[in-house]
Amino acid sequence: MSKRFHELIAEASKVVLDKDTEVRLAITCLLAGGHLLIEDMPGVGKTTLVQTLGKLTGLKTQRIQFTIDLLPADVLGSQIFNPQEHKFSFHSGPIFAQLVMADELNRASPRTQSALLQAMEEGEVSVDGMTWELPRPFYVIATQNPHQQTGTFPLPESQLDRFLMSLELNYASKGTEVRILQGEDPRAVVKRMSSLFAEGEFEAAVKNIEKVKLSESVATYIANVLEGSRREGFEGAPLSTRCGISLARAAKAWAFLDDRDYVRPEDVQHVLIPVLGHRLGGNHGIKRGREWAAVLKKATPVPV
Repeated sequence: MSKRFHELIAEASKVVLDKDTEVRLAITCLLAGGHLLIEDMPGVGKTTLVQTLGKLTGLKTQRIQFTIDLLPADVLGSQIFNPQEHKFSFHSGPIFAQLVMADELNRASPRTQSALLQAMEEGEVSVDGMTWELPRPFYVIATQNPHQQTGTFPLPESQLDRFLMSLELNYASKGTEVRILQGEDPRAVVKRMSSLFAEGEFEAAVKNIEKVKLSESVATYIANVLEGSRREGFEGAPLSTRCGISLARAAKAWAFLDDRDYVRPEDVQHVLIPVLGHRLGGNHGIKRGREWAAVLKKATPVPV
């Protein structure tokens, strides 16, 4: 099964050039069953990455463009009166998909942002006192503009914590930009792509992550990272137990991609900054949080 995921990484890297590590981290996040937040300047390939992953995984994908006037009902759906049947019926919104791309999430008002909270945590939505299950698997990959840009509303810490990982794509190198300018439009390439997974196969792979073993020494290492964030004098926000669970699950997914059924300390180190960055940064931004995560990573002794 991991061979199929290596094919996925290779195919995605043909569209999102010179971002092999970021592509693998994004796939690691999905494989770990978590939601992904991508923060960066417009035009660096965030949307292209999400569209590519949707095509190659075969997951039913919906895109929601978040704007200041978007309402919760525009995301979740609403009850509409049916005059023939003389009753209200629920019309589902675009969130009823397996992979939801929340484009420029922090441009929406806090009220609309909060509409995603229950969906991301529990895999269901409630409207007018009724609850509806979302498709399985269910992922949110959200993009956001840097928090200092005008017209943005910072995501609250409670919502940031719902994202298992966060990434920055950054600008491509000069050589890569030359290849992009000379090459075919990435959107045309994505349209021609087909899924590498049969129906239900991706979801089955996610369940295999539970079989990857985490030793006591590695679990202690993760606990030491959490403890380090709570010490007096550390600048970043203190990390929760849920963050530790996310770090362990991401490390298991990274180990799975390396064809192992056990986690090494270096697996934790590979995913540590993406898992911790947005949680430590809070409203200071992912970039600042990643700097604090690097400090924490360096300060925590690695088991041998």
